[in-house]
Amino acid sequence: MSGTGAPNTPTPVDASGLSVVVIAGTWHDTITDGLIAGARRVLDAAGADHRLVRVPGSFELAVAAQAAFAGGADAVVALGVIIRGGTPHFDFVAAAATDGLTRVSLDAGRPVGFGVLTLDDEQQGLDRAGLEGSTEDKGAEAADAAVRTALVVRSLRG
Repeated sequence: MSGTGAPNTPTPVDASGLSVVVIAGTWHDTITDGLIAGARRVLDAAGADHRLVRVPGSFELAVAAQAAFAGGADAVVALGVIIRGGTPHFDFVAAAATDGLTRVSLDAGRPVGFGVLTLDDEQQGLDRAGLEGSTEDKGAEAADAAVRTALVVRSLRG
């Protein structure tokens, strides 16, 4: 399981005044809905202003993140599910989502919390989606990373 070495961030931060857009793909509803719930829980606890936007899949996350930043978002939480199949499609979509979100974040100078799960099978996603019985909550982790990084960026810019 991939949770080994994760930071211990038990104390919610004060993210009041931050505008965060959660962008989620529509594939694999049960997993994605769990990721969204975890992200919302963290953002609510931190006091961040947030809204949810849905896109068709993980490939479309980057362009929606770019639009969110153009619209004034301080941070984006990108949530998606990509499950390996029998063709190289998985590799192309996973690389495009990762590279695209990285580029958007760097171009905007604002953080993207990366909650795109790249999985070998559906069970791995269920284990990471923050659902009852899950061992991890990657939606919550992505939201926490986005908020904490947005606050660091804000402090560095004065």
